[in-house]
Amino acid sequence: MIQQSVPDTVCDAELDAAGLQCPMPLLKAKLELNRLASGQILKVTATDPGSQRDFRSFAKLSGHALLREEAGDGLYRYWLRKA
Repeated sequence: MIQQSVPDTVCDAELDAAGLQCPMPLLKAKLELNRLASGQILKVTATDPGSQRDFRSFAKLSGHALLREEAGDGLYRYWLRKA
């Protein structure tokens, strides 16, 4: 599922989706990915536990790479590399 490790500080754009409920974190991430060039990395921070399922499925279906995900202290972080 997670294709490679990426350091916490490595990203080209960040999206704070904390406080948003499904499906908004994923929808906002898709919009932000549209602005990035192929190969760039988006870091997303969310608070919705359902975002884990959403981001995993989205990465598989979209072709974007889910490089890393973290969960802790009520926060969920995802690093996506645009296809």
